[in-house]
Amino acid sequence: MALLPGFLGALLLSSLAVLCMVEGTVHYYDFVLKEKNFTRLCSTKSMLVVNDMLPGPTIRVQKGDTVYVNVQNQGDFDLTIHWHGVHQPRNPWSDGPEYITQCPIEPGSNFTYEVIFSDEEGTLWWHAHSDWTRNSVNGAIVVMPLNETGFPFPEPDGEEIIVLGSWYFDDVNEVVAEALQDGTDTPRSDCYTINSQPGDFFACSNDSTHRWEVEYGKTYLLRMVNAVMNAELYFAIAEHNLTVVGMDGSYVKPIVTNFTMIAPGQTMDILVTANQSLGRYYMAARQYDSVRPDVTDYDMSNVTAILEYKGNYTPPELPIFPSTLPTYEDLYSAADFASRIKSLASTEHPINVPQNITTIMYITAEMNMITFDNGTGEITGLGSSLNNVSWQDPSTDVLLAYYRNISGFYTSDFPDYPPTFFDFVAEGLPDSVAATVRGTKVRVLEYNEEVEVVFQGTDVLDASEDHPMHMHGYSYYVVGTGFGNFDNETDPKIYNLVDPPKMNTVTVPKKGWVAIRFKASNPGVWFWHCHFDRHLSWGMNTVMIVKDGGTPETSMRKPPAYMPPCSDSHTIRLQPFHHTSSRKSK
Repeated sequence: MALLPGFLGALLLSSLAVLCMVEGTVHYYDFVLKEKNFTRLCSTKSMLVVNDMLPGPTIRVQKGDTVYVNVQNQGDFDLTIHWHGVHQPRNPWSDGPEYITQCPIEPGSNFTYEVIFSDEEGTLWWHAHSDWTRNSVNGAIVVMPLNETGFPFPEPDGEEIIVLGSWYFDDVNEVVAEALQDGTDTPRSDCYTINSQPGDFFACSNDSTHRWEVEYGKTYLLRMVNAVMNAELYFAIAEHNLTVVGMDGSYVKPIVTNFTMIAPGQTMDILVTANQSLGRYYMAARQYDSVRPDVTDYDMSNVTAILEYKGNYTPPELPIFPSTLPTYEDLYSAADFASRIKSLASTEHPINVPQNITTIMYITAEMNMITFDNGTGEITGLGSSLNNVSWQDPSTDVLLAYYRNISGFYTSDFPDYPPTFFDFVAEGLPDSVAATVRGTKVRVLEYNEEVEVVFQGTDVLDASEDHPMHMHGYSYYVVGTGFGNFDNETDPKIYNLVDPPKMNTVTVPKKGWVAIRFKASNPGVWFWHCHFDRHLSWGMNTVMIVKDGGTPETSMRKPPAYMPPCSDSHTIRLQPFHHTSSRKSK
């Protein structure tokens, strides 16, 4: 595809500027997006992917590096790319969420992202941030430590990357658009995948099951990404212990376990020692389902890959399946695993938990009913909200409106507290609490404010479940969590301010709460949202604007010479649905 006029010259100048600003290496990647046929579960369909790969290419950098990714859209759909967990200091222009920091890259055009790494170390990932396109447009990011520091554990003998994904028989974007048009529930996946393969328990899948070859006695670093659309997953390897040493691009105190639980959006670094009898062992994952027990229409598939020892031996007819994999609705195992996650908090990897809190927010995450015009008339359908505000995309991105001081695209009145207080986790709440309002409301923070946010789960519509909340532009410290309604007098007394985990995606537990802290030291426009995509589509989102700090070094960078142009926001509830395509460029 032809590049935009002046692209090479502009890229050279910006690269020279970055080389003067950073000490790390500058890398270049080309991402070519186009349709490709894939066959799974005995059925073939076309999917939009990067460089003909599913998952897409892995980006490899060292801590503090900068990456330029030229995204060439040769597909049929608008989209953007988000660099999940990369803090992008002062650079929201390349963060990626559609209609938040940019407008989409239209078919036949391209856009170059400048991805700036800072303090991240470990495994992160990238994915599309437009409708549900990330289902097929995603890949891993590996951030290696600096040579002079190395890993905070013995150097592994090898590495394996696995991306957990969802598979749908149908065109998922089209089905989702129809569901949003009708106000009904979004589709469940037909199976889960490991590196895009369903595994041995599915038709037409045995020959393509992902295999990982290991040598006896060696220790490997398993890098795991949960790219699943709407489910937390349990994961285990038969007869092998897992030692979790990192999450979300930060190191944690080693957790020796025989299973993990990972939410959509999260990443894990896991040491695996090949110390069992030569043979073949299943790596398996299944959904951890936190909705009420009588709802059983979730994806009950067991996705598998095979860990296979090298050497001369007669393998068993079937690999061994992990007996330690928790059952679908095992709430205790999920909570217990989450409670064991602590920051490494060492001299080489210190933490800095905010202690002088100047802003406190109490945010309820809930399901709702929303009345809206779907183009054919006014109907009431499913929605979701934060503090009873259901997010609505503007017609141009929030970042551009903020930077140019253009009024009319958002308001700065996202509330710090819900409009009414009641027993949020009680059963049988009245229908009156399910109504919500739509809006494009943001929260503005002063530079360097120290912020505490408590997310409160609710049982509105009898629909309590976990919510993996992701924050763009930042990692935060998870200082506390619990079940029931948060008590602002007693619960802060049990906060962990010594070694809380540093994360960018944390689960708000079913009928419970989680408290986080961060310092607003990265100026820009940053998205907050649930990483269950059905909740994101329904409005469980908001935006945080962090003001400049008063000096060039503490201020948001100027925009690049070219940003994708804006047309009308593809908010399904603001314009008619056309069945021919859910994401065609307008």
